[in-house]
Amino acid sequence: MTPDSSWYDIRLATTAEDLLSAQRLRYRVFVSELGGDGAMVDHQAGLERDEFDEVVDHLVLVDRRRDPATLDHVVGVYRLMPGDRARAFGRFYCDSEYDLSRLKACGRSLLELGRSCVDPTHRGGSGMYLLWNALADYVQVNRIEILFGVASFHGTDLAPLAPALSLLHHNHLAPAAIRPTALPQGYRAMDLIPDADLDRRQALRSMPALIKAYLRLGGVVGEGAFLDQAFNTTDVLLLMDTQAMSDRHRRFYEVRGTEP
Repeated sequence: MTPDSSWYDIRLATTAEDLLSAQRLRYRVFVSELGGDGAMVDHQAGLERDEFDEVVDHLVLVDRRRDPATLDHVVGVYRLMPGDRARAFGRFYCDSEYDLSRLKACGRSLLELGRSCVDPTHRGGSGMYLLWNALADYVQVNRIEILFGVASFHGTDLAPLAPALSLLHHNHLAPAAIRPTALPQGYRAMDLIPDADLDRRQALRSMPALIKAYLRLGGVVGEGAFLDQAFNTTDVLLLMDTQAMSDRHRRFYEVRGTEP
C-alpha cells in the first residue's frame, strides 16, 4: 500500500536521532541495495556517513507512524550544502569528482544537492514530491541561483549506459562558462554514440528517474562521466539555473503535489 501524504512530516534535521536515521536510510539504499561503500561507512551499525554530514543541512521526510527512538523514522532525505558553507568548510562533495572552478567563479549563489534517496517502501507515492516541494522552499528562502550535484547510474560498465550518456552529452551540456569537467582519475567520455545514431527512446528508458526529472526542469550536465568505484556508480554532474528556468518549468517545480 502506498503511504498517504498525511503520514509525513518534512523538515530540516534537528536532532541526533534525525541524522542517525538518515544515515541508516542511506546505508539501506546506497550500501545494501546498490552495493556502495566508503571510508566512514559503519557496516556494524548500518550507517552510511562521511565528513560532510556535520556541516550540511539534511532535508528529511519523516514517517510519523514510526517512533524516532527506533532510528527508522526518516524515510527520505536530501543533503544540502550552500555555497557559503562550502567555502568555509573548504570544499563541496563534488570537488572529489569534478573540476568546479568555473562554476565557483561565476559569482552566483550555489547549492549542492546530494545523497538523495527514499526508502523502497515509500517510493512511487507522495514522498518524493514532498521532498522536491520542500527543496523549492529552501531555494527561494536562501535565494539560490544554481543547483548542482552528482546523479548516478548504477554500475560502472559503460556499455549499457552508452545511449543515455550520449544523449546527455549531445543535447544537455552546460554552458561552457560554468561547465564542470570530470577529474582525470575517473573521467569517461560520454559521446559514445554519434547523435545521428541515437535511439532516444532507448536512451530515456535507461536513464534514472531523478536525472530525467532534472532534465525536464531545464537541467544540464558537466563534461564527462566519473566512475565512482567505491559506490559502484557512474556519475554525471547535473546543474540547474533557477533563473533561466522557463515559466512552465518554474510552475512545474514549485506547484504543490506535482510530480517532478
